[in-house]
Amino acid sequence: MEWHIQCDPKEISRYVFCPGDQARAKKIADHLDESYLVTDSRGYAVFSGHYKDVFMTVCGTGMGGPTVAIALEELAHMGADTFIRVGSCGVFQDGQQPGDVIIASGTFRAGGTANAYLPLNFPAVPTFAVLRELVKAAEAMEISYTVGVGLAGDAFYAPREEGSGDIFKTAGVVSVEMESDTLFVVGAYRSWRTGALYASDGAPGVIKPEWGEADYRQGEQQAIQIGLEAMWQLAQLDAASSK
Repeated sequence: MEWHIQCDPKEISRYVFCPGDQARAKKIADHLDESYLVTDSRGYAVFSGHYKDVFMTVCGTGMGGPTVAIALEELAHMGADTFIRVGSCGVFQDGQQPGDVIIASGTFRAGGTANAYLPLNFPAVPTFAVLRELVKAAEAMEISYTVGVGLAGDAFYAPREEGSGDIFKTAGVVSVEMESDTLFVVGAYRSWRTGALYASDGAPGVIKPEWGEADYRQGEQQAIQIGLEAMWQLAQLDAASSK
């Protein structure tokens, strides 16, 4: 029995979605056939079900690197090896708006947990096969998206100097959130497949405006649909390669 995610390993798929928000975990699970709550312990809400006959699991990890690392480690002990984060994010670039779908090609490491696994000069990047399927799924569904590098840190209220984000805007950084650095680095260290995509919940310098709520919710649903299709396709590729 794991320390935090306490359940029968038979109820955990190798294919796992790992949003930070437990409410979003339930939204993803609602797209699965015959989905059910596996466990709700120590802040981890875990659901399992089937998407197009492929058994999948969803785990709401909570915010920040430490909770993500624990979730990945314990789920992997129970057989998981493919993780897609479906999250929300802030943005840097002019023209970005609530509801924009962003697929991560890499992450600037501003958090702390990943440093316990690999040094800072090791890049935080998703598995290319997962990134490729996320892009292909978005294109097949004709959903607009941006692929780019983001930033992830785990000190939400830490003091920051005015203009400290300008360098990231200049460098073309397209997202900011709290978990992908840990997801990518831990995945690389443990040889698990990882990917991430987000729905923007704001505009540059604006966090979760009321006027953008409807667009954000639409983008959230689009990100969920992209993630599900990409995960399903990965399962098809796995099945074909095992024959």
